[in-house]
Amino acid sequence: MLILQCPCCGVMADETELAAGGEAHLKRFGPGSSDDDFESYLFNRVNPKGVHFERWRHAYGCGKWFHAARCTATLEVFGTYSAQVTEPPQEIRDKISARRPGWRWREFG
Repeated sequence: MLILQCPCCGVMADETELAAGGEAHLKRFGPGSSDDDFESYLFNRVNPKGVHFERWRHAYGCGKWFHAARCTATLEVFGTYSAQVTEPPQEIRDKISARRPGWRWREFG
């Protein structure tokens, strides 16, 4: 079972208390964007096997959104952090690099 710590209220919550919100750090497109950009935003996702950054909501707790870095193959959690940032904090990227030599952060867009 997946267990994440909500960085907003500090509670360790299992996946039954949380609601998944999809991939984190997407560049969002709205009114005035090209059809291709909007289509890409709606339908194209990286969905890697390995390190992945996701949005989660503490649905049966504080109700706030946050991001989690985890491995989709092993469910190893590298950390959680505020949803109000544009990229993962350096300490989480360092933790991933220590566990996955050769891994590099790249911006998604």
